[in-house]
Amino acid sequence: MRRLCRVDDLAPGTSRGFGPPPGGFTGLFAVRAAGIHVYVNACPHIGVALDGTPHDFLTRDKQHIVCATHGALFAIETGLCTQGPCHGDSLEQIAVTIVDGWILVPDDAGL
Repeated sequence: MRRLCRVDDLAPGTSRGFGPPPGGFTGLFAVRAAGIHVYVNACPHIGVALDGTPHDFLTRDKQHIVCATHGALFAIETGLCTQGPCHGDSLEQIAVTIVDGWILVPDDAGL
């Protein structure tokens, strides 16, 4: 398992990006809202990173994940696109384990 960050480092209602693992191509991001959700940082429309500025993955009202390139909106809990050019597609969700206050993901997440 790979550590992303401590749970306390991700305040409720915020998101945070993480670079790709060694040898990987795609980063991940985490959102803390109704739990902790981790996704591959790639829009299902054309694969671009979702954040236009670092760690900025949420709409202003913090109710959806947003693609900075297309404006597509995704449900935080499921990654399902509810509006935009990839409507009906989903972000790639990563299994999360919390151990001793650390957010952990599989070693191969983002490869």
